Amino acid sequence: MSVELMVWDEPVPISRDQARATYLAVKRTSPVDGDVPDVAKELPGEVTLYPGHVLVAMDLDTMDETSAQVFTVARAHGLVCYDPQRDLVHNVAPLGVYEGMQLHTGDGMIVHDPDLGLVHDVLATLSAQNPFVALVNFGRHFLQVSPGYELEYKETTLIRTMVPELEEVQAAFNEYATGDRSFLGRHEWA
Repeated sequence: MSVELMVWDEPVPISRDQARATYLAVKRTSPVDGDVPDVAKELPGEVTLYPGHVLVAMDLDTMDETSAQVFTVARAHGLVCYDPQRDLVHNVAPLGVYEGMQLHTGDGMIVHDPDLGLVHDVLATLSAQNPFVALVNFGRHFLQVSPGYELEYKETTLIRTMVPELEEVQAAFNEYATGDRSFLGRHEWA
């Protein structure tokens, strides 16, 4: 079994719905032959070219590692990357304030310098198959959440709180990623 990602250029960040629609429309067309764009030469996995789009297929066993490489190459070239298995879009911007911040998920995804839209959308995927989401600034601090919306924050010591709504979790992660610590004052932490 294989999984796939698609990369292409977009002038502005797009939504998951827009990325999904583009992916599905492109998949209904035929692949093209011809000159291989530079970005396609750098991508791991099996590459198929479509007009203005590159599809990358990979084995399920190497999906996490290969996906991380594809995300990195796409970002370096300023390209959008759509993950149809997770229904997530990786835009080039806007980014958080911490260079080198990493997004980790319980289903194995790791993204360096994730865009804020991706962080927002990933939080909605919390489930038994994706048991945590964390934003990590190694050696400094992190924020993570598990299903049931237990937030954990660590800077000097680990503190925890329960949050009732996904929207509040998404707001806390956005604040954390942008250097705002307002979420700490809105909850009772233990």
